[in-house]
Amino acid sequence: MSAEPLPPTGNPLSGPQGGNVLRLYHLYRLIIGLLLVLLISSSLDERLLQVAHPMLFHYGSWFYLILNILVAVLVHHPKPLQIFSLALVDVILLSGLLYTAGGPPSGIGNLIVVSVAVANVLLRGRIGLLIAAVAASGLVYMTFYLSLDRPAAATQYVHAGALGTLCFASALLVQSLTRRLRRSESLAERRAAEVADLQALNAQILERMRTGILVLDRQQQVLLANQSAFTLLGNPALVGQALAPHCPELVERLQQWQQNPTLRPQDLHTLPHGPLVQPNFVALKRGGRQSTLIFLEDLSQIAQQAQQLKLASLGRLAAGIAHEIRNPLGAISHAAQLLQESEGLDGPDRRLAQIVQDQSRRMNLVIENVLQLSRRRQAEPQLLDLKYWLHRFAGEHRASAAPNQILHLEIQEGSLKTCMDANQFIQILNNLVQNGLRYSARRHPQGQVWLALFRDPDSDLPVLEVRDDGPGVPAEQIEHIFEPFFTTESKGTGLGLYISRELCESNQARLDYRGGEGQGGCFRITFAHPHKLT
Repeated sequence: MSAEPLPPTGNPLSGPQGGNVLRLYHLYRLIIGLLLVLLISSSLDERLLQVAHPMLFHYGSWFYLILNILVAVLVHHPKPLQIFSLALVDVILLSGLLYTAGGPPSGIGNLIVVSVAVANVLLRGRIGLLIAAVAASGLVYMTFYLSLDRPAAATQYVHAGALGTLCFASALLVQSLTRRLRRSESLAERRAAEVADLQALNAQILERMRTGILVLDRQQQVLLANQSAFTLLGNPALVGQALAPHCPELVERLQQWQQNPTLRPQDLHTLPHGPLVQPNFVALKRGGRQSTLIFLEDLSQIAQQAQQLKLASLGRLAAGIAHEIRNPLGAISHAAQLLQESEGLDGPDRRLAQIVQDQSRRMNLVIENVLQLSRRRQAEPQLLDLKYWLHRFAGEHRASAAPNQILHLEIQEGSLKTCMDANQFIQILNNLVQNGLRYSARRHPQGQVWLALFRDPDSDLPVLEVRDDGPGVPAEQIEHIFEPFFTTESKGTGLGLYISRELCESNQARLDYRGGEGQGGCFRITFAHPHKLT
């Protein structure tokens, strides 16, 4: 394992811990100054200390207190150089007070050791050791200078040397401890950042999950819910509320599970017209608290996926059958055509042969649609000018259309382009237009279809609406019209709209039905962005 890297050097007062240490340092020096002033004010200094220079000691004590008061008031966010200057001045002043108070026996040397230790909390590396060196030099020098006036002080060198050694020892020990603390703090910050990142990632995962997730406490109040749960329950403000008023059936399933956890909870509808939901429950115990985790599975999506798999299998089966039927069907159609050309057939037999040939053509059309569905080629999108292609399609259609079929164009001004396979686009238009003309002719002497091309104001995407004035689609059939093999006609295959939607989706477009019953049909194609090539 690789060792943890040391935190980068910088201002030790940048964090809240450095500010707290600085405030304690101010408080410590103020207390020392007050004690010294009280000592000289009560004349206890003459009894407790062997003061060498009483007048200097008095003035020095007052100066030390006043200076520390000013520093505490004025200095709040100092830089490392200012901290160094402050510690240096403090050590020098205390060394001077040591000299006036009679040397190391006065106890002021212990205060110098404490000041060196605090200074090394705020300062790093060699600059902290420099403070210790100044303090040790001051102790030895002041003892030597004092011994010149008072020969008895010559016996205090050992005491002064011990205090100087303590200054270095305290500096090294404090720096070692602070390095470990800073390393631990840096590691804790990195771990906290990693936990925060993981928490944010988990929150994103929960929000994007299609499975609804709820966390309930013992009182069945919602502690946590993701977006899917809000959607399935139809309430975006569930957190902090009781679940029972919003979904009593889910609470009932929860109570049944609590009584017998081995039973599989029954499916339910969380909304009157919502999808079928499968609930699952898990007990959570965190410390002394007990809660319940609920998973809400949308069974409609699972059923849709199963339907797609079933349709894919059915399509492959139908394609195989259609391929096998095609050859005998061609033989039947050819035989019926030869029978019609026979001169010995009377009218009724000729009519029967025509029926055989018509039904053969119909069966062949079904086979062609099934084969096309099963072996549809990959889309090859290209940049299309929708205005040009619609005018081209309308011109070709009008040239081959029956007299009672009319195609109208309504095109918005401006550039309207998309990326789409041109052949598949024409196939989609043919399906929708022929479908609209057929239903329009049921209510009017002539079939009419309107092609309206415009830009959607909300999404800024090109939109094409294929509208007719026919009877429209009944409300109960709207959700089924895009299903394969669904048709309301005796001669239809039920694959036209299904193939059209599949072709749209393969080109990243969307086909929807927007019409109403009795108001005519309206199919809307929302095209992809023109720069979205796939």
